[in-house]
Amino acid sequence: MTLPATIPFVGFGWDDLLFMALAGIMIFSAILVVTMRDIIRCGLAMIICFAALAGIYVLAGSPVVAAAQVLVYIGAISVLVLFAIMLTQTKDAPRSLVFQSQAIPAAIAALVLAILFTVTIIATDWTATLGRGATETKADYAKTLATRLFDGYTLPFEVVSVLLLAAVVGGVFIAKRERGEAG
Repeated sequence: MTLPATIPFVGFGWDDLLFMALAGIMIFSAILVVTMRDIIRCGLAMIICFAALAGIYVLAGSPVVAAAQVLVYIGAISVLVLFAIMLTQTKDAPRSLVFQSQAIPAAIAALVLAILFTVTIIATDWTATLGRGATETKADYAKTLATRLFDGYTLPFEVVSVLLLAAVVGGVFIAKRERGEAG
């Protein structure tokens, strides 16, 4: 038995339903990242957010970007952040968090960014910016995207990875210093 192209009584396709589910998971987990007090659970919610974004990349027809998302952000960055957190500090956040005193300016900044994103999305001609012709297959598009990403930007990618590694090593070194060696 095959599924119909559109969901009965709703009027949109199954891929739209999957996109809405992944977007909902991503937004919910992103809210959990910034609202929970337990920093380890915040890191785990961040991993769920990154995984939902990888699913959205697959739906958008970019499996190479989805694989890079999983490998780089979930497999490296998130694990590295959780590892650094576990090495350097306690699990619980303080009673009064710094960002709670900045809630109103942060809400205003978020609203301004949401308006800018909305205006940009509405004003963009998405058919012209995709760069994918009607004859180009998904495999050709993935190959073109991978070539553009990993040919021209290899040096900046490696520089950023070395800087991130240096920042984590420096953070661990500063956190593990003895209290009497302050200076």
